[in-house]
This record gives sequence, C-alpha cells and structure tokens, in this order.
Amino acid sequence: MSQKHHHRLKTVSLVILITLMGKVLGLVRNMLLGQTFGTGFEADALLAASHLPRWLFDAVFASAVSASFIPVFTETLEHEGREEADRLAGSFFTIVGLTAALLTALGMVFAPQLVGLMTNFTAAQTAALATRLLTTIFPSLFFTGVAFSMVGVLNALGQFKMPAAMSIASNGILIVYFFFFVQRFGVYGAAVAMLLGWIAQAVMQMPSLRKHGFRYRPSLRHPGLKKIGKLMLPVMISTWILPINMAVSIRFASSISGGTAGLTLANDLYIMIAGIFVLSVTNVLFPEMSRLSATGDKTAFRDMVRDTMQTLLFLLIPMTVGLMLMATPLVQLLYQYQEFDVASTALTSSALAFISLGMVGYGIQNVLVRAFYAEKRGRVPLVAGVISIGVNAVLCWLLVGSMGVAGLALASAVSLLTSALILVPAAHRMFGGGLVTGRLILSLGKMAAAAFCMAVVVFVTRELLQGFMAEGNVLMRIVLVGVPALIGAMVYFGLAHLFRLREVRSFLQTIKTRRKGDT
Repeated sequence: MSQKHHHRLKTVSLVILITLMGKVLGLVRNMLLGQTFGTGFEADALLAASHLPRWLFDAVFASAVSASFIPVFTETLEHEGREEADRLAGSFFTIVGLTAALLTALGMVFAPQLVGLMTNFTAAQTAALATRLLTTIFPSLFFTGVAFSMVGVLNALGQFKMPAAMSIASNGILIVYFFFFVQRFGVYGAAVAMLLGWIAQAVMQMPSLRKHGFRYRPSLRHPGLKKIGKLMLPVMISTWILPINMAVSIRFASSISGGTAGLTLANDLYIMIAGIFVLSVTNVLFPEMSRLSATGDKTAFRDMVRDTMQTLLFLLIPMTVGLMLMATPLVQLLYQYQEFDVASTALTSSALAFISLGMVGYGIQNVLVRAFYAEKRGRVPLVAGVISIGVNAVLCWLLVGSMGVAGLALASAVSLLTSALILVPAAHRMFGGGLVTGRLILSLGKMAAAAFCMAVVVFVTRELLQGFMAEGNVLMRIVLVGVPALIGAMVYFGLAHLFRLREVRSFLQTIKTRRKGDT
C-alpha cells in the first residue's frame, strides 16, 4: 500500500469516525423528538418547517459550494496561488451571504404561502403551527449558507475534521434542549434550538479558517465567479434529486396523518446510515478529484472513481439488504417509546424498508456526479437529475393511493436508481472505457452472492428470536437488532474473504499497518 493511499485511507477513516459521532447524536436527537411528539401534528409541523429552509439550501447553495466553488477554488489555488484563491473565496462568501439574507427575509415574510405550497395538511392547526415554526427557523438558511461556504474553503485546503464535526454541535444543542427544556418551552423552543444549532455550525468554522491563513475580504467581483456561475446552473439542477424528491414526497405525505413525521424520520435514518460512508468518502475525495482533473492525470482520476465506487458498493449492498430486513425491529428499538406508538412504528418502518432500496443508487450517484463536476461537465448530471425528478413525481402520484408513505419511499428509491443507471454508462464513455470492467462486474457478482447468503441468515435469525422474545423490553429489542446484524456482518465479510474480494484484503492490510505503527 502506497504512503499516499495509506494517508488518504487514514483521513477517510477519521472523517468517518467524526461523521459517525455526529450521526449518532442526530439519531439521539430524532429519538428524543419521536418520544416527545410521536407522529402527531406537532411533529408533522416541526419537521415540515425545518425541512423547508434545508430544502432551499440544498437546492441553491449546496451545489454551488460542493460542485462549483471547490473545483474553481482548487484550480485558482493550483495555477494562481493562495492569495488569488482567497480573493475568490471572499467574493463568493459575499455573494452567498447576500443571497441567503435576501431569501431568508422573503421566506419569513411569505411563510404562510410557502407552507401552503410545499405541504397539503388537511388540519388547519397543523398548517398554522408549521407557519409559525417556519418563521422562527428560516434564518437558519443564512447561517447554513455561511457555514458551508467556509466548509468549501477548508475542504479545498485538505481540512476535513472540523467540517465533519459540524453536526456534532447542532445535534448536541438539540439534545440538551430535549433533555432539559422541552417540557417548559415545547415545540416552539425546539424551533429556536434548531436555529441555534445552525448558528453554532457557522461559528465553529471560523477559528479553523483563521488557523489556515484565510482572511475574509468582502468583494462582489472576481473573474472566478463567472466560472462558478457557468458551472452552477446545470450543477444545481442535477443535485436537486434528493431535495426536490423529498419536497414532492412531503407534499404527498402531509395529506396522510403522521405521514410527514414518519417519512422524515425514516429518511433521516436512511441518510444517517448511508451518509456515514457515502458522504464521508466523497467529501474527502472530491477535492482530490478536482486536483487530478486540473493536472490532467486522467488515468489516476478514473482509477480513483472506479475504486471509490467499488468500495462503496461493497458496503452499501449488504447495508441495503440488512436495513430492509431489520427495518421494523430497528424502528422499534430507536423510536417506539412514550408518544411514538405501534402505529408510528408501522408507518416509519414501512417507509424505511422501501427507501433503503435506493441506497446503492445513492452511493453511485454521489460518486459519479462529483466525477462529472470535477471535470466541469454538468450536462449529464443535469439530464440524469431532470429524468430522476420526473420519475419520482410520477411514481409518487401513482403509488401514494395504494401504498401510502411506503409508496412515496419506493418512488424516491427508484428515482435514485434511475439516476445511477444514466450516470454509469455516461461516465464510462467520459473516461474512454476502463470504468466498468470485467473485474468490477465479477466483484459485484461476488458481493451480491455474499449479500444473498447474509439475507437468508439474517431472516432466519430474526424469525427465531422473534418467536420467543417479549416485545417492549429494551434489552430484548437490542438483542433482536444486534444479534442478526452481527451474525449477518460475519457471514458477509467471511464470504467476501472467501471470495477474495479486494476490499477485505485492503481492510486487513490497514489493520496490519496500524498494528506495526503501534509497536
């Protein structure tokens, strides 16, 4: 294993660990939210209100930072030096800040119209509560834009730890609120705590930026802004898949009692599990993809994309199977307490099982879209995004009547898989072949075979345990989730080792290298 590869693996591992901590705190946050509000009207209103600014951020700013700003900043840093790159960042910060402030003001003024447009609440009290909460939460859009602009600079400079720790701060604030203040301030206080969490995310990035020599100089002009603008429109549309799909799904789900809360909690759990690996890996590797693209090393670039995609599939295929089989026991363990009853579990677990089908598509789409961005080719992700959004909207309309929230989750999963199926052959052509190889297909076959055997073992183990375990005991719930998951992981990794999959060998080699370093 090369020194560079080992350093990259250590960085990814550390970022995964930090991300995992944030995701665990996010899970605790949602557990407390579910226990407090269940899937009642307050939960529906709070989650809908918190989703709207996040949707607007994902639709407008997330793509601008991750896919447009980072490649141009990296290119400027590579060819024109740090001072010029910092000038570009200052101009970008100013544009993002002003745009976010304007959208925040408009969002607060037109909060009733936004709630009416984005939801379909049948109860007037739910819509009225969502409007009041949205007015409180909407300024989070400004602080989110500022925070992620800072993250873009830090990531481009090869700094990933502090950005990865952002969610630790925001989730920590909400957890403290639910433990100590929710009985006094209720759902309105939860909205204020969410806003404080986003403010904390922005503030905590500032010392790290100063440490690495960045000084903000406000400006509205820089030649690099034109490059960002040219990249931004196709990139924005191509990254609208998840936010627009979720917005469409919530619009349909809000007409179902508890639908918004059930679908949102299932989606958050799904993103938490998949995002630990997918976002940690892609966020670390994207700046390096941009650097390789800028230096013209196409072979190394292609190999990195292929290896990253294969590694993620090695993890996501068994996770998909396991999550589908264990959705109900997992939701029971995490959420079914106090106000979150059996009906809430059934609603949320059905959504979780079906949305998990899109996990492989989610991973592939994240890797390949970033590959196209690094090459500054936004047209293919744009086409894939538009088609994917259309597929989701049509399937939501067709399935909500017969399947309810589960149908909305299935629509989202099929949408992500559709995007991946469009991107894979296009990326293969972009690299002139060499992305989808016979060895990759053979490895995928081995992964699928190992995952199938794992599924049989997990299913049998789950059924045997459910046959004699009493529901309601927390320890029993932990056993019902933990034992099948542990046995399933052992079966999958054991068969992967037997099949001589490269990912297992790399994992074992990393452990050996670390042990040698410790002695």
